[in-house]
Amino acid sequence: MEIRLATKPIAIKDIKELAQKQFGNIIKATVDVEKRILALGGELHADEEQFLLEKNSAQKDLWGINLYPAKFGTPEFIEFDSMINLRPSQNNMSRGVEDVAVKEEIKKVVSELVTE
Repeated sequence: MEIRLATKPIAIKDIKELAQKQFGNIIKATVDVEKRILALGGELHADEEQFLLEKNSAQKDLWGINLYPAKFGTPEFIEFDSMINLRPSQNNMSRGVEDVAVKEEIKKVVSELVTE
């Protein structure tokens, strides 16, 4: 398992290659909405979460998503579904991201970091 940290833009072709090494058409990612960075390629979102925590991210800022590289540029590119998103202390009671503002921030971070 190779977790890759995106602090600057990463090309979608590189994400496709990472996805092919793992699950084929999907890659797990964890977004730090405060630091505006992205961890990619963990077997579990929890692996990426731990990776980012070790880099001084705050757990409250970390959200798990799935990316579908073949759907880049469409609303289906990002799937908001991860066990790490179950966070009653932040009023997030599902594996999705219930706060619309947080969801929009995640989309912004992904669009800043994932490029053509």
